[in-house]
Amino acid sequence: MPNDTVDSTMLIPILKKIPLFANLDENLHKEIIEHIVLMYYPSEYVVFNEKDDGDALYIVKQGQIQIFHPPKEEGDLPTKVADINQGGFFGEMALVSDEKRSASARTTMDSEVFILSKEDFKKLLDTNTALAEQISATVVSRINENAQ
Repeated sequence: MPNDTVDSTMLIPILKKIPLFANLDENLHKEIIEHIVLMYYPSEYVVFNEKDDGDALYIVKQGQIQIFHPPKEEGDLPTKVADINQGGFFGEMALVSDEKRSASARTTMDSEVFILSKEDFKKLLDTNTALAEQISATVVSRINENAQ
């Protein structure tokens, strides 16, 4: 069933920027988009916390998300890592890794965010051999790059 709330013309160029999905063809991008949901988060909403289980990829439709490290000790301030704006993405390695979140994420203004859950992504891989093969090749390549 197509996801009417998700605009594929906006998402395909973004998916092409995500290393996991960069080399996929448009049909595979469209299959991924069918599993993406759109969520609204108010300003200052914590999307996830450092050390949470990684359970989704996030793409900012509009608004802004701040990635940060929480204060280490009382009286310290959070350490900003990045601001993710419209068309930006974060959390993509959670789809293929069981690592805990390495930072926290919160909205800095009212935001609409596309979400691809790890569970939906795994179902997609189970039913699409071509996608599974391309994703695993990309993951192996990224792991090898990171190890050098």
